[in-house]
Amino acid sequence: MEMLVPPWLESLLSTAFFTVCPRHRDAPRSECNMFCLDCNTEAFCFYCRSTRHKDHSVIQIRRSSYHDVVRVAEIQNVLDITGVQTYVINSARVLFLNERPQPKCSTSKGVPHLCEICGRSLLDPFRFCSLGCKLVRIKNNGDATFNLSTKDEEVGEIREGMGRRLPSKEEEELREGSQQDMYTSTLTPPHSNSRRRKGIPHRAPFGS
Repeated sequence: MEMLVPPWLESLLSTAFFTVCPRHRDAPRSECNMFCLDCNTEAFCFYCRSTRHKDHSVIQIRRSSYHDVVRVAEIQNVLDITGVQTYVINSARVLFLNERPQPKCSTSKGVPHLCEICGRSLLDPFRFCSLGCKLVRIKNNGDATFNLSTKDEEVGEIREGMGRRLPSKEEEELREGSQQDMYTSTLTPPHSNSRRRKGIPHRAPFGS
């Protein structure tokens, strides 16, 4: 039977990222925001990668609105992400690792696209809001796959290179792992009130 889920995926989705590395606690880049697909153990930091995972397959986890994301450019080389909604944040196309909490008062009325597992509204006709929701579907129904070898056999509804920008209220800087940056301002910078005026001549001052 063909393997639909790689052995490291469930560990990736259940791993706690952005903790401080116990081996490099005092170093400036000590946040554990990397995961090794070969070792399939715990998250580690930049320095651990250089010493313990130098020649391994490693992906870096980032954060948006306090939720873990991964760049499509990294994950699509090792995982079939067909059916998972992607977003564009600061020119980087990303997808969420797990389902995100949503308000109980939210309604699906009038929303054309919903995640098949959690019901979150989607911007495009994808099937899932995250890798985690796609995993649940595979376990329950087996009508999807993460195996890249079957990707060419599936007909996608959305072109591979497409992604949608997050709504302005959710869009923010894509965090690369700094715990300090993660808890600074999460609001979109305000627009400048200054207006550029055109056609105003600049005259030399009159002599006394």
